[in-house]
Amino acid sequence: MMSREQNEQLSRVGPGTLMGKLLRRYWAPFLLSSEIPEPDCPPVRAKLMSESLVCFRDSKGQIGLIDEFCAHRGVSLWFGQNEECGLRCPYHGWKYDVTGQCVDLPSEPEESGFRKNIKLKSYPCVEKAGIVWAYMGPPALQPPPPALEWTDVEPPQRFVSKRLQECNYLQAMEGGIDSSHVSWLHGSELNKDPLFKGSKGNVYNEQDRMPLFEVEEFPGGLLIGARRNAEHGKYYWRITPWIMPWYSIIPPRAGHPLGAHAWVPIDDENCWAWSINYHPKRALTKSEISAMQDGEGIHVKYVPGTFIPLANKANNYLMDRESQRHGHSSTGVDGIAMQDASIQESMGPIQDRTKEHLCATDSGIVMTRKILLRAAKVAAEGGAVPATEPEAQRVRSASIELEKG
Repeated sequence: MMSREQNEQLSRVGPGTLMGKLLRRYWAPFLLSSEIPEPDCPPVRAKLMSESLVCFRDSKGQIGLIDEFCAHRGVSLWFGQNEECGLRCPYHGWKYDVTGQCVDLPSEPEESGFRKNIKLKSYPCVEKAGIVWAYMGPPALQPPPPALEWTDVEPPQRFVSKRLQECNYLQAMEGGIDSSHVSWLHGSELNKDPLFKGSKGNVYNEQDRMPLFEVEEFPGGLLIGARRNAEHGKYYWRITPWIMPWYSIIPPRAGHPLGAHAWVPIDDENCWAWSINYHPKRALTKSEISAMQDGEGIHVKYVPGTFIPLANKANNYLMDRESQRHGHSSTGVDGIAMQDASIQESMGPIQDRTKEHLCATDSGIVMTRKILLRAAKVAAEGGAVPATEPEAQRVRSASIELEKG
């Protein structure tokens, strides 16, 4: 059982918190490149780890991520005009470049030097895999850009989406590394979802609902192995890598593309759930891409014009009690992604882990918490944290039948 102090340490992500200091040591995916598609396009609000920011692409294509509020009188720069290599506040015309430096202050003479002393908080960004990533940690400790396998495949081999999840990042992430729930929560989906059906592993998931777990550390985080009984005296293994600080890679089924996730805190009570499908050896097919765009697999349908899932907390996830009653779905919620989200959000904005009773299938979750707390204490002292180097991120999930022993 976890103490209240440990739960607070793991869950709180704002500036100066124990976990906040750790998570800021990594590149954080926060925008799709398509959200700021061209130079001088409108800016985008970007709340990240409890910091209110605004992101824009300037006239030269450079990306700026700066404090949302003008240094003059606190107006939101989301209302500003993105023009001539800067974002101009509409209130009194103060203008900021991608570094947060004020480059024009119409109400003060330049010779006063006042403008040069005005600089907003800003964070460096990189663009990779159709995503904009931010680094919010100490500049001297900035790591190399992300090097997960899905970030380095060719664009036709990858599909990326994100959605708002209304709960703390940790309980969402813990759901993603928990292989034991698949047999129960997703049993109704595995044999009908176009990105999962047709795998012999689906049968093993259904027949053996008591997997045995083996968990091993590796330089990037954890390898979480779930073993189920298979045919002909074999075991069926599904091995899920959890990569510091918020990534997982879903083991494949049949010839379908691999899946991956990232859960990035917006604040203590909300996160961005990133969902990625990719294939390391081939382009995704038209039918696969169409299914992903339609919200199948680990993706969702949206409220138009937003990244809010169409099925969400406000409408009880469009739950169908008749489907649940007649055994068509364990939850009455349609789709793998929203089955996960509905359960994780039902725990409350921040789960009270002091009341939980863990069992053998939770060994991966227990070790994840230990590694995060251990790394956070190192980060608080300015030490080196794991999985910032490319070599530690280059790992792939696996599903395989093996002889016993």
